Amino acid sequence: MKILTLNFLTCARKACKATNAAFPLHPRDAELEIVETDLNPLFIRNILPRVEWDALREICVELGLPALPDAAPEPGALFAESVIPTDAMRDAGEEVQKQPTQLLQDLHRLLLETTIVTGKLVCGNCGHEYAIKEGIANFLLPSHLV
Repeated sequence: MKILTLNFLTCARKACKATNAAFPLHPRDAELEIVETDLNPLFIRNILPRVEWDALREICVELGLPALPDAAPEPGALFAESVIPTDAMRDAGEEVQKQPTQLLQDLHRLLLETTIVTGKLVCGNCGHEYAIKEGIANFLLPSHLV
C-alpha cells in the first residue's frame, strides 16, 4: 500500500463516517519498503492539490519518515530552470529546460515509492484495526460492526 493511498482512506464503520477523527487512519507496526519507479513530475504536480497536507505530515511523523514542510509547496516550486531564460529566448519561443527540484524527488519517493508491506491501520475514532498483509489492507468489517 503506497503512502499516497493513506491520504484517501477513512474508517469503513458507519459510526465513524461523520467524525473527523476517522481520518487519517494511523499506521501501526508498519514495515516499509521502497519500490523504485520512474519519476513522474506531471503526476506529482497534479496530485499535490488533492493531497490533505496536514494528514500526510502526520503520517510521516508516525512512520518515522523525514518531516515535511509546514505548508504544501506550490506546484511551480517543484521545478528549477536549468537555464535562466532571457526575454529574447522567450520571445523566440525557445523551450526553457526545467529540472526537478529535490523537493519533487522527495515527494515522489514518499508518495509513490514508499509502501507499507505489513502492519495495521488504526481508526482514531473507534480504534478498529485494519490489517495490512503483502501490501494490501483488509477493509472487510465483521458483521457486528457493519
